[in-house]
Amino acid sequence: MEEPISHLSKDKILKSILETHGHPIIQKRDEGFAAMCHIILEQQVSIASAKACYDKLKNHLGEIAPEYLLNADDSELRNCGISRQKTLYLKDLAGKVISKELDFASFSNKLEMQIREELLKIKGVGNWSIEVYLMFCLQSPDIIPLGDIAIKNTIKELYDIHTTEEMAILAENWRPHRTLASYILWHHYLKKRNKI
Repeated sequence: MEEPISHLSKDKILKSILETHGHPIIQKRDEGFAAMCHIILEQQVSIASAKACYDKLKNHLGEIAPEYLLNADDSELRNCGISRQKTLYLKDLAGKVISKELDFASFSNKLEMQIREELLKIKGVGNWSIEVYLMFCLQSPDIIPLGDIAIKNTIKELYDIHTTEEMAILAENWRPHRTLASYILWHHYLKKRNKI
């Protein structure tokens, strides 16, 4: 952690966040099907709302496994607070795991580009969901999720940069530790809003 922090501290703004708020909490989630379900539930809703849906789903199914999810009626999933759209995404994911089109266990032997290609085949899964999986589950060290509202808003606020292209150029300075830089930006965002 020392070398990445030292590298990122060359950026005065990131250094100031670390000095003001301390080190960010690095998330570590289990790999696999249940984790990807959780990330799909987190799309475009608050973390708390997604967690509530995920917990209801887990309680209802007993275990978040592809067979159980595929066999659940849409109405059962709706009772867990899951929208029709996300039900479609979750069932598509479950189907791909059961048919062996998608094998989460194989990801440890694959390149990031291969993992991205496989996850993009799931309905409703785009760059944001993939980047969260790479960061939280696979601990990829050099990811910046520029589709994330909190990351974008924090860069706009602190750097006065407003286009995704300019943000991507800024983030080049943080290589090869863009994941840690993302955590630092989230840390600032949450601290400012008293969410930690």
